[in-house]
Amino acid sequence: MSQTGIQFGIFGMALVRAADAMLRSLGGSEIKLLLPLFQIGGDAGAQLGLSDPGVEEVLLSPVVVRNLPTESTGPRRRLEFLIPAAAVMAELSSRNVASAEAFFEGVMGVVYDTDLFHIEGFSTEYFSGMAYLYRVVGVE
Repeated sequence: MSQTGIQFGIFGMALVRAADAMLRSLGGSEIKLLLPLFQIGGDAGAQLGLSDPGVEEVLLSPVVVRNLPTESTGPRRRLEFLIPAAAVMAELSSRNVASAEAFFEGVMGVVYDTDLFHIEGFSTEYFSGMAYLYRVVGVE
C-alpha cells in the first residue's frame, strides 16, 4: 500500500473521533430512532400481517440538536440532529446493514424529549472520502 493510502485511513479515523469529541463537548444529548421489528411469528395471522410486530428503539448519543426555521404553512417544528459517524457505524455493524443511507431510510421516526419527529431528509458530511457526521432533519 502506498504512503498516501495509509495516511488516508489514519486521517479519516482521526476526523471521526474528533467529530465525536466535538459533539460531546457541545453538550450532546440523546435521541431514539424507531425501527420496525422484522420478526415473523409462527401463526398464520402474523405471517399475513394481521398483527403488529412492534418497533425497536435505538438510542444514539451524543447528538447535537438545532432548531431550524419553519414556514407558516409548513410543519410546526423542524429540528436538525447532528450525529457522529462513530455512533452510526456501531449500529450498522451490530445490525449488519450495508450503508448509513439504508439505515436512515428504514427509520420510522425520531424521538427527542418525548416528541416524535418524521425524518424529512438526511445528508452525510465527508472528509477525504470518509463520513464523519450525519445531518438528519426531523419535522413534527
